[in-house]
Amino acid sequence: MKLTIERAVLLKSLGHVQSVVERRNTIPILSNVKVSANDATLSLNATDMDLDILEKVEADIGASGDITAPAHTLYDIIRKLPDGAQIELDGRDGQLALRSGRSRFSLACLPAEDFPVMAGGDLPQSFHLASGDLRGLIDRTRFAISTEETRYYLNGIYLHEAERDNVQVLRCVATDGHRLASVEMPLPEGAKGMPGVIVPRKTVSELRKLIDEIGDDVAVALSETKIRFAFDHAVLTSKLIDGTFPDYERVIPSENDKVMEVDCRRFAESVDRVSAISTEKSRAVKLAVSGGNLVLSANSPDNGSAVEELEVAYTAEDIEIGFNARYLLDIMQQVEGDNAQFLMADAASPTIIREVGDASAIYVLMPMRV
Repeated sequence: MKLTIERAVLLKSLGHVQSVVERRNTIPILSNVKVSANDATLSLNATDMDLDILEKVEADIGASGDITAPAHTLYDIIRKLPDGAQIELDGRDGQLALRSGRSRFSLACLPAEDFPVMAGGDLPQSFHLASGDLRGLIDRTRFAISTEETRYYLNGIYLHEAERDNVQVLRCVATDGHRLASVEMPLPEGAKGMPGVIVPRKTVSELRKLIDEIGDDVAVALSETKIRFAFDHAVLTSKLIDGTFPDYERVIPSENDKVMEVDCRRFAESVDRVSAISTEKSRAVKLAVSGGNLVLSANSPDNGSAVEELEVAYTAEDIEIGFNARYLLDIMQQVEGDNAQFLMADAASPTIIREVGDASAIYVLMPMRV
């Protein structure tokens, strides 16, 4: 295998691919990226056996062939070469020679035929999503993904077909038991009848990077065990979480009658300031609403106290309720409009937060004792 490629092109693709590779591997070949040269195309492939990424870029191919090289080492070398550098790669006899300007590197490689193939299998359901729509679904839900490994079925985003007001929608839901995010869009053509699937947290993270840097529309194909996201030059294939996502609709309250409307930006800034006082562990902030006035407060035996007032639209009976400030701010970052609506019942019941005039996203937040 022999080829020449411009540094920026190789660095961008290698950046996508090497981030799938785990830093610690008991199987040596999984630390490597498969480098294949053929027909004016360089293909880079990496896998951790649950997630597989393949990306293709144009290159000046001198001789076809395949080799596998240490992914993170190769990436670090390319990253440290000067901008605009031309890179020559020459793979043979278990070595990858890399030349650029006056720099010379030789990397120990493993045979390409030992590189594991993650079979795609039959993916009967397929549809297309605009990259902006997929970005919105991910960004507005992924902050609520659980990191608790014992509840593995919450360690991803639940992607499924749902119905609202007799209209079929594609919905993403994530929850960690303290908060829940549910975001939807009109059901794409071809998605009708799709199985509900849980896309793992790592897959969501890698997919989000690709959307930002590639920006093409995405072809989605899935079965009950795997999902594939295909861009023009990159394909991400992942196993799905083998578990049952809980019946999340049961925890979305339907009779919260105390409605507060608040300016998102001012509210978020106030919460951020007041929470500077709260203890690092609880991050608790109290909301006391009376008439058109909201009083935000926090107390800490070590740091003292903080109080801030805001004007709000509110006509129901007075209420005091506490929340985790970090969770409140995470939700406020996802509200795209100027105003947010809080639908509350009492100090012990879950609160619904949503953007005024946008029914496609709902957030549910459990209160705290303060």
